[in-house]
Amino acid sequence: MKANHDSEKYIGRFAPSPTGPVHFGTLVAAVGSYLEAKTNHGDWLLRIDDVDVTRMVEGADVAIIRTLEAFGFQWSGNILYQTQMIDAYEAALDKLIERSLVFPCLCSRKQLHDAGAGNIYPGTCRSRKLPEAEEHSLRLIAKDVTISFDDMVMGKQSQNIKSECGDFIIKRRDGLFAYQLAVVVDDAIQGVTEVVRGTDLLDSTPRQIYLQQQLGYPTPRYCHLPLAVDAAGSKISKSEGKSKIEIAHREELLISSLDFLGQQVPGALSGSGIEDIWRWAIDNWVVARIPTSKTIAL
Repeated sequence: MKANHDSEKYIGRFAPSPTGPVHFGTLVAAVGSYLEAKTNHGDWLLRIDDVDVTRMVEGADVAIIRTLEAFGFQWSGNILYQTQMIDAYEAALDKLIERSLVFPCLCSRKQLHDAGAGNIYPGTCRSRKLPEAEEHSLRLIAKDVTISFDDMVMGKQSQNIKSECGDFIIKRRDGLFAYQLAVVVDDAIQGVTEVVRGTDLLDSTPRQIYLQQQLGYPTPRYCHLPLAVDAAGSKISKSEGKSKIEIAHREELLISSLDFLGQQVPGALSGSGIEDIWRWAIDNWVVARIPTSKTIAL
């Protein structure tokens, strides 16, 4: 598959992880990304982010797909699974290794914690070279560069890769590719022009842009939506009753998602069918109405 570098057509995507059923936060992200694609007359792709097979729940992907279908979402083309993309990840990794941007790291999380490393990797194994016989992860060298981007909702964002991120893992010690590398390769191959997702991934975006630059990929636009949290400010879990998605209440839940995204749904729409709600939402979607708070308590 070839990266779609020069297409002017809008291509969006929704990429849930199959770790459980659809919850309210998942629905909000799906609604936001879907409406951006539809109002830009573009494609909306569905991708299952199952690169971390250790977190997968059997049957969760099917449950997610069935729920999206019940809510009236319509995606373009076939559903892509990250576990189908391993060869592409290997090719990207080889390219980074060829550029001497990757080193093996023998450090465990416990070792880094005990050393007081905090969230920034201290560069312990930076001098190590490949190949490495001992069990190791692979980290990307973080250069002293500042990545800045204008998020469509959250505004100007900036992060120094070396001082605020540090050398980060792109292949884990258990042999699985890290999300940061996988998502960058996926978006490039699928020609994604805009990424719409929750603010829980906002801090990851500079790392992903940095990876795009190292791999020669185009950088899509980014649009991060507020994250649904509980009264204590914690991310709404999939097990909490208030976040559970019941297909029987799909119309009310779709309207609640639009309200959450600040779309000023008229009261007259209450009691309408799912197709009428979608029709109104597509005709009246305005990104500027989305709250700029990173989190919103339900």
